[in-house]
Amino acid sequence: QVEVVESGGGLVQPGGSARLSCVASGSFVSIHNWGWYRQAPGKERQLVAGNYSDGSPKYADSVTGRFTISRDNSKNSVYLQMNSLQSGDTAVYYCHAIGRRRDGWTFSSWGQGTQVTISS
Repeated sequence: QVEVVESGGGLVQPGGSARLSCVASGSFVSIHNWGWYRQAPGKERQLVAGNYSDGSPKYADSVTGRFTISRDNSKNSVYLQMNSLQSGDTAVYYCHAIGRRRDGWTFSSWGQGTQVTISS
């Protein structure tokens, strides 16, 4: 079993910044891909930013230039730096990891989500 847990978020003023963190734990050998997703009320979950094994990040158009995803393999962690936050960024943010377990099988694990609310 591989568990991923997010932290960070909370209430942020418009134009402010926040940093989300996510750490994976359990019986795995490696994490290939990380992703940050978000889901606003009444909307589908969407990819915000992805960090892949080939090193190339991917961002949703709505966050390009404002959000930065980064990873620390030594800490089995991924981060999402969010700047110039807007009301439209309000959502529950989820961390997702894909990798290889010690038994050789691939895992795909989601975090429980962390609320980010942009409001004055």
